[in-house]
Amino acid sequence: MELKVYLKEQCALIDTALDRFMPKETELPHSVHKAMRYSIFAGGKRVRPILMLAACHAVVGDSERALPAACAMEMIHTYSLIHDDLPAMDDDDFRRGNPTNHKVFGEAIAILAGDALLTEAFKLTSDPRFSGGCDPSGLLAVIHEIATCAGSYGMVGGQVVDMESEGHHDIDLATVQYIHTHKTGALIKASVVAGALLGGAAGKQLAAITRYGEAAGLAFQIADDILDIEGTTEEIGKDAGSDEARGKATYPAVMGLAAAKVEAGAMMDEALRALEIFGAEADPLREIARYIVQRKN
Repeated sequence: MELKVYLKEQCALIDTALDRFMPKETELPHSVHKAMRYSIFAGGKRVRPILMLAACHAVVGDSERALPAACAMEMIHTYSLIHDDLPAMDDDDFRRGNPTNHKVFGEAIAILAGDALLTEAFKLTSDPRFSGGCDPSGLLAVIHEIATCAGSYGMVGGQVVDMESEGHHDIDLATVQYIHTHKTGALIKASVVAGALLGGAAGKQLAAITRYGEAAGLAFQIADDILDIEGTTEEIGKDAGSDEARGKATYPAVMGLAAAKVEAGAMMDEALRALEIFGAEADPLREIARYIVQRKN
């Protein structure tokens, strides 16, 4: 398969659906809806929603059925970026190559825009107009998986430990792994698990997809750590070198850049091994795992 073509097509599909599902700027309250749409449509590769659709396809499910939940996942991811960029957290000026939400709309509206995106995600996922064709028990499992991975046992928990570890030079590898598997890896895992559940997966298929998500999620964040050192601001869409400047707990900081690259490759290989029970229907997941680690090129 030609990955660039696939990603472009999936991005277009997701963007069209997001435009349909998101509140319009013309609806009250205008300011928060404008801020929500600003960050949603400020760019981004749509990795998480694409992974959800690809996982649904891998288990021979109907990807169209997973589209609302895929858009919801992008809303949750975008909310996390808006809040992550705030002065109280990472205090970033740029995201996806554009001024961060609070730089454009102010801190109060940025906070509320993030809150609204998170809430809108669960409103969308549970909306009977878009979930009518889904098995109720399967849909409940999807909502539970996403909520668990977005909260204090997942992404939020990782963000907390990430902030608390900042500037400390005695952070061990286990702590860095916790941060990465929760702050970034949790939503990636949730994306593929939700997609597989919506496709009707169970048993060995679901276990394989779950392991893929865990390995790919960790590979993604290790690759981000490496890009922060080797990439440019234009390549990564935010200030390059910001992790090192803040004393963030990262794989290169703990184990060195060369070893971090080896670990990213090992996680990619583990993700690929997890898919051995699938045929060509899982090729998008395979190519995305490779892209995650090699995306600088």
